[in-house]
Amino acid sequence: MIYLLSLLLGFIPLIFGANLLVDSASSLAKRFNIPGIVIGLTIVAFGTSSPEMIVNIFASINNNPDIVSGNIIGSNIFNILGILGISAVIYPLAVKTNTTWIEVPLCLLSSVAVLIVSNDIFIDHLNASMISRTDGMILLLFFMIFIVYNIQMMKHGSFNEEIAVKNYSLFKIIIFIIFSLILIVSGARIIVFSSVRFARFINVPERIIALTIISIGTSLPELATSVVAAKKKNVDIAIGNIVGSNIFNVFFILGLSAVIAPIPLRKISNFDMLVNLIASVLLFTFIFTGKGRKIEQWEGIIFILLYLLYVTTLILI
Repeated sequence: MIYLLSLLLGFIPLIFGANLLVDSASSLAKRFNIPGIVIGLTIVAFGTSSPEMIVNIFASINNNPDIVSGNIIGSNIFNILGILGISAVIYPLAVKTNTTWIEVPLCLLSSVAVLIVSNDIFIDHLNASMISRTDGMILLLFFMIFIVYNIQMMKHGSFNEEIAVKNYSLFKIIIFIIFSLILIVSGARIIVFSSVRFARFINVPERIIALTIISIGTSLPELATSVVAAKKKNVDIAIGNIVGSNIFNVFFILGLSAVIAPIPLRKISNFDMLVNLIASVLLFTFIFTGKGRKIEQWEGIIFILLYLLYVTTLILI
């Protein structure tokens, strides 16, 4: 119970620090007259994914590969099936800008890419599967392409939705950024340490803990951002936040983690990656088929039920 309690308490400084980092960094960018939408596509997207990134960095350094892969894949599954499902139930999520027409296929591509680089046994007929440093560098190259696309889109795109930015003094911004980084790092260290001890104590694979408790916890900033956006009917932000986060998770965070330390994978991990791929295919299908180019409320309910089925399957097998 002590390990479980410390694991859950670790999310408090992690999530609070991520929110503070987003607010203070956005305020700093606004002082340099950077447009709100640019702030949303860069700083907000990075900030909401910072929990996954810091947790994975510590897990890579501490040689916990099940946490590294499970956190990313579990977060991506929860982002689509859980967060988009809840958001769509609140308000139907329609695609209104050209950005999502590119980012949704890229999200699907990231699911395919991680499945390919994770299957040395089946593709190369090796004795074990691993996301190597070379694979990590390839994923990072995909991320660079995504960044170039974002830069071009910022220059030439037209947007209707702005990001609300808080107005802090320069002194407060500096203090808040330093404090937020301390909180994120501290929370991540507690989570990685406690999750490993908790998994060993109850004799549950670290992979299961990472795919459920850790991945949901590190995705709370995305959940808050998308749910608030859905309530305000800012559907571009609700969808863009999720697909952007999934792309960022695979191409940058997983790529960076593999460069720090190669990630050995279990055969059972293919099940999680297939679920991740199915979720991305369903997202693509729901948006680009039917009338209105949107995720309807009934489709959001399907997402939620599929996520509950996935978690139940994890527990049973």
